[in-house]
Amino acid sequence: MDSQKNKATDLIRLAYEAQKRSYSPYSGFQTGAALETAGGKVYQGCNIENAGYTPSNCAERTAFFKAVSEGERSFTRIAVVGNYPGKPGDYCAPCGVCRQVMREFCDPETFEIIIARGPEDYKSFLLKELLPESFGPDDLV
Repeated sequence: MDSQKNKATDLIRLAYEAQKRSYSPYSGFQTGAALETAGGKVYQGCNIENAGYTPSNCAERTAFFKAVSEGERSFTRIAVVGNYPGKPGDYCAPCGVCRQVMREFCDPETFEIIIARGPEDYKSFLLKELLPESFGPDDLV
């Protein structure tokens, strides 16, 4: 159990590192994500805002798109953090669009989503808990 907690803590720290690169001049809300592949490689992402708002991208999708563009297709978990600079954060759960992107590439029964207020203060969910009755690639067969 300690080994798993250490791994979660490490992933959360990487999400906070990614958060520092957030481009959020409009909302000021900064998010970071660290996505772990089945092979143990980690891809980081931050939110990237746009004056047109709809072209903005969440940290989770940034991490997924980076990984997929590098040929990765198998993922085990993601850590997500978010807050306004200088203010303590609350748990920052992925939005619905991000959950759907996760569903495209991840097994809802095993993919873990860690939402954190700090490296030692976090909650963990399976994708199926945050996206019940989901629609995925297997529904199109």
